[in-house]
Parts: sequence; structure tokens; C-alpha cells
Amino acid sequence: MSENSRETLFIKICGLQTERDVDTAVEAGADAIGFVFSQSPRRVDAATAARLSRRVPEHVLTVGVFREEPLDFVRAMAGESGLGAVQLHGPEDHAYYAALATGDWTLIRAAAFGDSVPRVGEYGEDMLLLDAPVPGSGIAWDWSSKPLAAPGEKWLLAGGLTPDNVRVAVEATSPWGVDVSSGVEHARGVKDPALITAFVKAARPPG
Repeated sequence: MSENSRETLFIKICGLQTERDVDTAVEAGADAIGFVFSQSPRRVDAATAARLSRRVPEHVLTVGVFREEPLDFVRAMAGESGLGAVQLHGPEDHAYYAALATGDWTLIRAAAFGDSVPRVGEYGEDMLLLDAPVPGSGIAWDWSSKPLAAPGEKWLLAGGLTPDNVRVAVEATSPWGVDVSSGVEHARGVKDPALITAFVKAARPPG
């Protein structure tokens, strides 16, 4: 992996709920922050996401995370929150993605690692998040067991990443970006500022 690709690695910190979480992620150098709207201990409402989004500079992407929600709900939450991107974790079909593509959002498709490797853009999405075989488990998986997305594609590695293993994972898979949530928490759903900062430094070391 080249030094240039290391310097430009895209980093998303997901499941943020507080001003401290958001400020820490932005100051650490995250490229995107995620707000969860589906059932989760990290869930926020539209008003909270909108308030937190206003703290985020324009160069940092704000992402709403949804799982098997009705299309109208996703549109409403994304619009009310002022989000820049929508991330989908459910079994949504091509028509669902096409309907969302009419909005002014970056579309991110989250797919679990399995027998076949998903390709970026198969559903019209702008980015692909490649998660563990058991999505949301927070358990590290065998990233090196088979080729992942093609070089140059906008795909993010996720699933069990922590400040301790993210550099190994990046070296092994050469992703366009990485995504973390539980790996920067000191309790379920509670972010740790020190771990957020350590994750960004480990994923994208200076120099």
C-alpha cells in the first residue's frame, strides 16, 4: 500500500450521539460521521441528528444509518436531519435505491461478507461498506480469506475494527476507507474520545 493511499484513507466514525462524540471525531480527522436511526443503543432522532450535524464542517460527510425502514421514513429523517449521505443495511432492492437516488444524498450500501464479494455500484450506490459475516457483531473477521472489492473502488472495511487492529486490516485489504463504531466504545453505545482519536491515528498514521 502506498504512502499516498495511507494519507488519503477515508475514515468514518459511526453511532455518534453527543456533542463530545462529534467534536472529537472531527478534531481527530474523520472524513464522515454516522448517526443511527434504526433500533440500536446508538439510535438518535432527527432533531438530535440535525443539532449535531450543525456542528460538522462541510468537508465532513454526515451519514444516516438505516436498516429495513420504509422509504418515506428514510427520506423524512434524512431531510429533517440535513444529512449528506444515507447508509442502508437491509435487503432493499434496486427500486428502493433508485427512489433514494432522486434525493441529494450520497448512497452507501452495507453488505455482509459472504461466499460472493459484493461490487460497488451494483445497486446504484456511491460507496460500499463491507461488513462482517454477522453485521453489527463488533467481532473481527478474517479479512484476508479471499479478495475483497477491487482496487480503486469506493469501499469501506467494517466489522470488529479497533485502534489495535485497524492498521493490520488496512495493510491486508487495501480498502478505500474504514468504518468503526463499537471498536471506539468503552461501553455498549458509549463512545470513548481517547479511542476515537487513537483509531484515526492508527488507521491513517502521519508522515
